[in-house]
Amino acid sequence: MSYEDSARIINDDIFDLVNEYFQHEKNGRNNESRVDFFDTYKNYFVLTDDGSYSINSKEINHKVETLHTSTGAISESFEKFIKPMKFDYTEDIAILDICAGLGYNSSAAIADFLKHSDKNLTVDMVEISKATFACGILVPSPIPEHDITKKAIEKELIAEDYAALSLEKAEIPKNININVYIEDARQTVQRLDDDTYDAIFLDPFSQNMAPELFSVELFKEFRRIIKDDGIIATYTSSAPVRAGFIEAGFYIGLGPIFGRKQGGTLASPNPLMLDWSLPRNDEIRIALSDVGIPFRDPNLNSSSDFILEKRTEERHLARHNTKISSAVKTPIFLGCEMDDEKLKRRVERNLEKMNIPSTTSAEANYLVEVENEYSEKQDSENNSTNRILEMKKRLKKVKEGN
Repeated sequence: MSYEDSARIINDDIFDLVNEYFQHEKNGRNNESRVDFFDTYKNYFVLTDDGSYSINSKEINHKVETLHTSTGAISESFEKFIKPMKFDYTEDIAILDICAGLGYNSSAAIADFLKHSDKNLTVDMVEISKATFACGILVPSPIPEHDITKKAIEKELIAEDYAALSLEKAEIPKNININVYIEDARQTVQRLDDDTYDAIFLDPFSQNMAPELFSVELFKEFRRIIKDDGIIATYTSSAPVRAGFIEAGFYIGLGPIFGRKQGGTLASPNPLMLDWSLPRNDEIRIALSDVGIPFRDPNLNSSSDFILEKRTEERHLARHNTKISSAVKTPIFLGCEMDDEKLKRRVERNLEKMNIPSTTSAEANYLVEVENEYSEKQDSENNSTNRILEMKKRLKKVKEGN
């Protein structure tokens, strides 16, 4: 199986139908198949609460999910990827959209840009699956700007000999340049110029499905290509992802909560671009436990399974050696009295292996003392990243008996 096949997320049935129909378009050059496709196979798409459509994923761990929140697919794009940005609309803007999918995030960015600016906008869209991009031109457009995105996608699908007919009628404005890349994002990113992007939208389906798109090494490439005041937005609140951003040289902050119980993650080279701290317990777990071991992809070409396996091995080696065990969320009890005796025994067994006598010992309080300065609103000095890095330093000293 090729990497493209394994990385593809959309449901097998719709994947096969879309490929079949575009092959028919190439062979017959009959536009009826594309015009009628959505009406014929509407049941394969998922209507979300704001009227925009999503698609079901293939079965993952015996479970099928939609690619977007049921609260609203296009609303999610605006809430998670546009609202957190701090664009200077008096200047030209450049955006990198990774795992562009149906094109909603790019379309939302175009809509926002056209509302606020008459400068130039560059949008680089990256998606490994031709069929997923093709679904983007088959679904009804939730906003007018999606027609602009559709036109760019269609051009590239024709250039890739996947589609044959130029049916999208929208004109791409002269001040908007859309580049479409149908390939492994890891390869695309390595060819991009330094200090280029004001924003990076990172929207893979899942860290467990695509850990290669959340690795420290890829984030280091992001650090190279993003501007000093640029912002990366991703929906995930995952500890290894947040830890990976920090290791790659970013500051991190809390992203918007929309359609999920937890907020996503924002990252920037400049801490002043990030308003909100991560939750206190998230900071402690990332800094002190093995759950904060990031994904690694040294040559930017490893398989998902290999990356997941290597992280599991690294977590095993770190546990009780350089990191507190993440079992029963042990680190969050540091500095706390515990009434549950059974849980307390489990927690303190884990702590003792790191030279921490109890949850209320001097060592325990020393580790999380930095959290006494915790504030939801963060600034250049008192922020999630600096607190996490300080706790990591302190854990090393405690383990060494210092």
